Amino acid sequence: MSLAVPAPDWRRALVTGGAGFLGSHLCERLLDSDVEVDCADNLLSGSRDNVAHLEERPGFRFVECDVADPGAVGKLPGPYDVILHFACPASPADYLAHPLQTLDVGSTGTRNALGLAARDGARLLLASTSEVYGDPLVHPQREDYWGNVNPVGPRSVYDESKRFAEALVTAHVRTHGTDAGIVRLFNTYGPRMRAHDGRVVPSFICQALAGDPVTVAGDGSQTRSLCYVDDTVEGVLTVAATRSVRPVNIGGTDEVSVLDLARQIIELTGSRSRICHVERPEDDPERRRPDTTLAHELLGWEPRVPWAEGIKRTIDHFASRTGVPSAGAGRR
Repeated sequence: MSLAVPAPDWRRALVTGGAGFLGSHLCERLLDSDVEVDCADNLLSGSRDNVAHLEERPGFRFVECDVADPGAVGKLPGPYDVILHFACPASPADYLAHPLQTLDVGSTGTRNALGLAARDGARLLLASTSEVYGDPLVHPQREDYWGNVNPVGPRSVYDESKRFAEALVTAHVRTHGTDAGIVRLFNTYGPRMRAHDGRVVPSFICQALAGDPVTVAGDGSQTRSLCYVDDTVEGVLTVAATRSVRPVNIGGTDEVSVLDLARQIIELTGSRSRICHVERPEDDPERRRPDTTLAHELLGWEPRVPWAEGIKRTIDHFASRTGVPSAGAGRR
C-alpha cells in the first residue's frame, strides 16, 4: 500500500551541484513547479552550459561557489524550504582526478549544507549513491545492506565520501532533529551527461556515433541497472517531499550486462563500431541492481521510462551535440 506523499509547499530551493548533469534537471523541474531556485556550483565537474537555458527564467539564480568552502554559506542567504545536496564529482574520471575535493564536499560540504538547513528550518535531502554498497555480496541491494567497500582502493574517495555524508546526516537527525533524508541513486543517465566522463552510457554512445571501437571493460559480464534522468528526478523529489529519514534506493530494475548494453547501443545508433575489450578497473562492481521495494510500496514511485527508450533519447541528444546523425536516432 502506497504512503500518500504530501504536495510540498516549497517557495525557494537550493540545489548544490546544480550545474551538473542531474542537478540541472532538478533545477529545471523545480522551476517548472513554480519553486524559486538557487543553483550553487563550483563548476569543478558541472558546466554553466547545463543551466544556460534557465538563466533568464524568473526565480532562477546561479551562484558560483564551493559548498565546502567556509565562505559558501554567506553567498547563500536563503531562506530555503528545501535543500537538495547534490554537489560532488560523480563520474570516475572526475573523482579520481579530484580525490581531495571529493572527500571535502562529502564531509565539510555536507556539514555546511546541514548548517543551512538548520538555519532555515529546511528539509535537506542528501544525494548518496549505489557505490555505498561497493562490490555487493547481496543481490539485489536493499537499503539495510551495509556494503562491501574497499576503504583504501582508488574508488574509496567517492564511496567513503558518500558513506561519511550519510553518517553525518544521520547524526544530525538524531542529535538535532534535523529534517533530512538520504536517497541512494543507481546509474542515472540521459541528456546533459558529459561525453567522456568515464561512465558507460555516454562513453558507448559517443564511441558508436564516431565509429570508434566501443571499449568494454573486462569481458562485459558485469551488470548495471539504468534509470532515465526523468524517473530519477521524480524519485528524488518524491523522497524530498516526505519526512523520511532512512535511505531510499532510487534506480532502474532492468538489469543489463555491460556487454549487452554496448551491443544494443551499437545497434540503436546504426554504427559499424566493433567492441574492444580493455582492462577492467580496480574494484569495479560485479553486479548492480537496486531493491526498490521501499520506494514503490511506501512512496508509490517506480521508473516509467524503459531503458531502451531512454537510451534512444540520449542518443538523439548526443547526435545533436556532435553533429553526427545516427541511423537509429529519432526512432521510437
